Amino acid sequence: MQTPLDYLLAYHCAPALAGIKSASLVSCDQTRYPNLPAQIERYNRVLNPRGLRFRILCACGGSRLLLVYREACLERALSAPRAQAMLQAAGYPVGMPAELLLDTLAARLRERDGFPHEIGLFLGYPAEDVYGFLKYGGKNCKYTGCWKVYSDVDRALALFDRYRRCRSALCRRVSNGDSIIQMFCPS
Repeated sequence: MQTPLDYLLAYHCAPALAGIKSASLVSCDQTRYPNLPAQIERYNRVLNPRGLRFRILCACGGSRLLLVYREACLERALSAPRAQAMLQAAGYPVGMPAELLLDTLAARLRERDGFPHEIGLFLGYPAEDVYGFLKYGGKNCKYTGCWKVYSDVDRALALFDRYRRCRSALCRRVSNGDSIIQMFCPS
């Protein structure tokens, strides 16, 4: 049986749930999702063996920032040479497991106003686009979609379309009564 959280996750995190993106981030209002920690504990208990992880990075204001990720995809994305160099320049302990890098990211989210821009590397954005965003302060991009594109627009457009189709498919399944657990851990 699906819950309101299933709808939220299907809409905002479908590509990460399906394994075509390393991670997705969604803000969950604490009054609308008061049982989020317990729900996340259940999702992790059932879905961690399938490589899916759910982690509350920050309780900021009246919301909790929830990261949904595929552990293997995130490890791969963060161990790429360009990502490693950018993370090292930003003060992250490179060469460490993704969980330790997430600890650093979570601390930065709690300590700062706004998002640390390197978060794009965790979310599977191309390193060239994260670099462009940092270099140009979010201006002068070639295209704006799921993120600001500074490098390969055609590749980004293909990814955006793939993410959109994935979101539509998962939202349709939730609308038809499936839960996230039923979709990704069928019994």
